[in-house]
Amino acid sequence: MFSKFQNHITSRFPFLEEKKLFLAVSGGLDSMVLLHLIKQLPYEIAVLHCNFQLRGLESFGDQNFIQEYCDQNNIQVFITQFDTEAFAKDYKLSTQVAARELRYSWFYELLEEENFDYILTAHHADDNLETFIINLTRGTGLEGLTGIPEQNDRIIRPLLPFSRDEILKYAEENKIEWREDSSNASNKYLRNKIRHDLVPILKEINPNFLNAFQKTQSYLQESHEMVEDASIMIYQQVAKEEGDDIHFDLNQLKKLPNYKSYLYQWLNEFGFLAWNDVYDLVDGQSGKQVLSAEFRLLKNRDTLILSPLSEMSEKEEFEITANDTDVNFPLKLKLCTVSHITIDDNKAIFVDAEKIQFPLVLRKWNVGDVFQPFGMNGKSKKVSKLFKDEKLSLIEKEKTWLLCSGNEIVWIVGIRQDERFKIDNTTNKILKIELL
Repeated sequence: MFSKFQNHITSRFPFLEEKKLFLAVSGGLDSMVLLHLIKQLPYEIAVLHCNFQLRGLESFGDQNFIQEYCDQNNIQVFITQFDTEAFAKDYKLSTQVAARELRYSWFYELLEEENFDYILTAHHADDNLETFIINLTRGTGLEGLTGIPEQNDRIIRPLLPFSRDEILKYAEENKIEWREDSSNASNKYLRNKIRHDLVPILKEINPNFLNAFQKTQSYLQESHEMVEDASIMIYQQVAKEEGDDIHFDLNQLKKLPNYKSYLYQWLNEFGFLAWNDVYDLVDGQSGKQVLSAEFRLLKNRDTLILSPLSEMSEKEEFEITANDTDVNFPLKLKLCTVSHITIDDNKAIFVDAEKIQFPLVLRKWNVGDVFQPFGMNGKSKKVSKLFKDEKLSLIEKEKTWLLCSGNEIVWIVGIRQDERFKIDNTTNKILKIELL
């Protein structure tokens, strides 16, 4: 197995040469074999061990075992302890999910703090099969069937081509010691049920089932890569990125024979769960929307607009004092006195400085807001009516700011100035306010 492992890691991960590597080691069979294999190769390594304190004295036995092994073999080791059950309770997570969150968060912190390059974990072919079956039972797309990636960012999994039987045989031949996790014997967890009850039946039906599965998964991965390539090409025809938003052209989208698949491919990373509601937006009424935890998908006429949910309260206000010449938040504005006006677009206004009252206030619009549009001879108009006339989407409305003097609107920023603050024959001082 060693020569096979050596060939695999040097051919698949040549970039690891001369890099500093962490090995995630639990003390179990798989991770101890990985450690035994890696320390025979010319890599600079250190060991990471998490004590999740889930199995009482047994957890501390694992910790002591790792510490003693690393001391005897002159290997640098980093050990941490987590109150996993408390973390799971606080964040309403399952114990397994909580442990994973804690583990990988700590891993990435150490990568930066200790200036290491990659983390190696001991996931193997049987783990991959179990993950495939778990995803299959829960319902998944093509991505969920491609299994555990051999590389995910800075996480490397060099044992994925090897079966649990190969790893056990290598450990016995090389007299490698390891710790048995008593929880692995329990069918309390779904993964253990699959491992103990289902996988043996599959291997009984076909003794070469694991090899056949690996071939199938390789084909699935190739198919997934082909789907991603096609998705990128079609995305460039349908989508347009505008700042933080993405606009999907529904006329172009509907020409696709299976547009729902493309929508799923483009949107699944944004946390949407109600996929039927997402698909219904395509033919839905303008103004309807679907929300995820952090994003909004809005139907606006012939467009779907994906945008991040604003974290800023609609009630939040920002003051601009008489001494402010440059404003950087929430908008970039420049204020300066000028001797004359110029013909500008809606990015700048010229007001009578003596008609405004500092501090000016930047705020979001409220239902019932009224102003006097520039050029309409003092006639009042609701801000909401202006938005409708300008055909602004809900997202555009929410992003619009009002510049106010006292309780009066000076400027619907970037859209329309108010008549009441315009310069006239009596103006002595002109203030230019520009949106940068």
